[in-house]
Amino acid sequence: MPKIKSYAPSWLKEPEPGHKLFAQSDDDEVKLPPSQFRISNKAKPGPRRTIARRGTEVFVAAGKQIRWGNLAHLKRAWDLKQPRAGFGSRSKLDDLSDSFEIYDEEPESRVHNWVPAEGYRVIKTPVADEIRQLVISPQEDYLAVLTSHTVHICVLPDSSHLTATDTTPFKPKFWTLGPTTHVTSKAAVASALWHPLGVGGSAIVTVTEDAVVRVWELSTSDRWSFDSPALAIDLKKLADGTSLDQDFSASTSATNAGFSPDSFDMEVASACFGDRRSGGWSSMTLWVAMRGGDVYALCPLLPQKWAPPPTLVPSLSVSIVAKLAATEGDSSVSSEAKLLAQQQLDWMADLDSQEPKLVDGPIGEPPLEIYTRPLRPGTVPKLQGPFYLDLGPDAEHDDDVELTDILVIGEKMSTAELMNGEDEELDVDEVDREGLSLSVVCLLSTSGRVKICLDVDGVEAQWLPPRKAPRPRGFTLETEPPSLLTFQTLDTLKPSESTDDNWPMFSEDATSRYSFFVTQTCGITYISLAPWVFRLEGELQSESEAGSKFRIDLLVKGNGCVRERVYTQRNDLGPLSACTAIRDPDLGYFVLSATHRDPVALFFEIPEDEFTPLARQGSPSPIDEPVGDRQPLTLWEPRPFFHASDILSRDSTVPRYLDHLKTGKRRPLLHQEVRLSVASLEVFTECHRVVSADIDPLNSAVAELFRKCEALHAELREQVSKTNEVRRRVEGITGEDGDEDEPMSDNMLVKARLKQAKERQGSLNRRMDELKRKLGRATSRELSDKEVAWMEEVRAMEGAVLGGTEADGSTQTTSSSSKAGQSLKRFEEVRRLKDGLLSQVEQLQKRLGEGQKEESPAPASPYRIPTDIKRAKYAQVKQLLDREEALVEAIKSRVDRLTLG
Repeated sequence: MPKIKSYAPSWLKEPEPGHKLFAQSDDDEVKLPPSQFRISNKAKPGPRRTIARRGTEVFVAAGKQIRWGNLAHLKRAWDLKQPRAGFGSRSKLDDLSDSFEIYDEEPESRVHNWVPAEGYRVIKTPVADEIRQLVISPQEDYLAVLTSHTVHICVLPDSSHLTATDTTPFKPKFWTLGPTTHVTSKAAVASALWHPLGVGGSAIVTVTEDAVVRVWELSTSDRWSFDSPALAIDLKKLADGTSLDQDFSASTSATNAGFSPDSFDMEVASACFGDRRSGGWSSMTLWVAMRGGDVYALCPLLPQKWAPPPTLVPSLSVSIVAKLAATEGDSSVSSEAKLLAQQQLDWMADLDSQEPKLVDGPIGEPPLEIYTRPLRPGTVPKLQGPFYLDLGPDAEHDDDVELTDILVIGEKMSTAELMNGEDEELDVDEVDREGLSLSVVCLLSTSGRVKICLDVDGVEAQWLPPRKAPRPRGFTLETEPPSLLTFQTLDTLKPSESTDDNWPMFSEDATSRYSFFVTQTCGITYISLAPWVFRLEGELQSESEAGSKFRIDLLVKGNGCVRERVYTQRNDLGPLSACTAIRDPDLGYFVLSATHRDPVALFFEIPEDEFTPLARQGSPSPIDEPVGDRQPLTLWEPRPFFHASDILSRDSTVPRYLDHLKTGKRRPLLHQEVRLSVASLEVFTECHRVVSADIDPLNSAVAELFRKCEALHAELREQVSKTNEVRRRVEGITGEDGDEDEPMSDNMLVKARLKQAKERQGSLNRRMDELKRKLGRATSRELSDKEVAWMEEVRAMEGAVLGGTEADGSTQTTSSSSKAGQSLKRFEEVRRLKDGLLSQVEQLQKRLGEGQKEESPAPASPYRIPTDIKRAKYAQVKQLLDREEALVEAIKSRVDRLTLG
């Protein structure tokens, strides 16, 4: 659902030039007879499409006139009028000269008398009645102007001819389409459609209310192309046809036809084609919706010369050949299906035998291939329908429905079968490849109800059988009627909003082919099919059937479509014109509509591009402010532009009544005294009625204006409170919201904020360290193989050195056992050597002590050892003892450390 940013901008409001596009014309002024003050002749309800678009240019019909305006130029001209701060900016005339420059050239001096263009022009038309519809051609060089019964073709000039300083009405070339066909004495025109496959967008199809379809192939060099249609088909005759040899052309007689039930059952409400970019037969299928609720299809309906897209003919050829191959060898296929497959093959064979003519296409497009309409099996296709609307077991049948409009979204262009086995890929837009492989048919009724139907079976080209062709046994024309699956039904109107003159209309969106707008008297409604279209296509293309029925059932029963009323208006403002969606870099994305005197514009937020990076979302923190406080504060909500009632500016009928009274048969009463008589009572009664007719609407309009002023007061107070809230937030950010008596300098404010940030950072660091410690104690991970081996080695060393045993009884590895054994042997050897040396030292010391006590000369030793050698030996033994003692102490301390670790 697009979000509304604003409503009608200032450059489209009075007294700006943009408002002149939609202002009421002189032809629309109602002039009541002087003696009849309550009689109003209402026009017959019908479609009102009075806005056509060509880029940023719009054509708006008002009465019998057409107004042209360049919205981009009008917007820029209004922007340049606004005061701008600062110096160094260019002047308004210099800025405006970038868009439109108009010079009064002189041969010699070439004096530049610069005059800005208005961007607004009046186009005079030769129509004799109010313009109901404006339909622009695909190449944007023709404009079909429709009244209730007539059709005129305007040859649109280039923008440079309309953008001029001359403000006089512009008179382009107009052609009357069917001067003897579309006249007031015959049936009214229901729809005028430019054929999507016409050469250069010059083929137009008109459908009248009496169910007559006419195909016109226009050429400005051939006047006869505007006088008579190239093909005319009477659908009432075609519905009862049995063979191709019959005459289905429309009757040219001006006499009134007799009574026929078909005149009621086949009263046309609207018609439409599928888009040119659609796949299959959609672009050459004419869908016709009848007022009574029936839907018909005419396929293929082609002009004499037509230009298909590059992939259309090859894809149709592949599908026709595949269908024929599937039906030939299957005995269960009916004879009607085999005949249809053969007729399609004959049609394609006639097309393949042609040598298409190559012409230059539009700028940036490949050359067009122009074909001639195949003559086999026939030029008039079979009328398919009426379609049976399969509403499902839980839906209600509404038999009293009256249709007003139809919209068909063709199936997506499929190139998989066409390029099967090929290495190259077709140059097809990604948008054309996306979507649903089924056609979506949307029907709109007078009650505002939208029926979204799916063409599950698929409409294909069909013809009636030839009269002289041999028919197989059991062949019959009576077949099952085609059906449409009603996917969803939406209501866009409340029961209290429904009126007799309501005529809802469809309008395509500018952002997606699966979204559209519904315009009616009370407002505009936006509907999008995107939520379920792509999901349904995924289910249809899925190769796995497990659970598909369950998922599709959930998809059907869920709230798939997006429906939102984007604009609501009062009933007294008159019907709205069918809105036009515009998306332009200079103007934005908005919808433009109009009443009989004012524009209605709704500006939406431009949808994000698929390459736009998503905004990062921060994780919530307990010390941060709540999420609601971080949301942007909207200072004001967009609201529709208020239109005061016409009663406030309408002239009173009392002066006209007085003039009528002065010239009527009651004239003598004005010069006499008031007497109680029948004549005086009649005068007072009539005067009271006239005054009441003026006062009552005036009171209502003034009361509404008063309520609007009161609402403006409330909105102003709300905006002031929101502004104060924004000021409080800004002061909180800049640090100017302190309560100190003395103001703080900017340097002090920065230092205070920096100190606060550092304290907050230190607090966060402390919290992080604490969390890490808790996490380390809370989590316990398994030891690695090296750590396990090291622990076993430590335990073995402990047991070997300290003589302890392992408490868990775990087995030691071979390496750890060998290391422990070697250490134990060395320790025992060191201990043995230590004990031996100590005993020897003790014996020597004992001997030396005894010799000194006896004070007698010691007996002479058989071996005389010098004293210096003895001292050297003693020193060497003591050094060895110190080394061994240090080694023992080191081993003990290491064992203690390993045990503690």
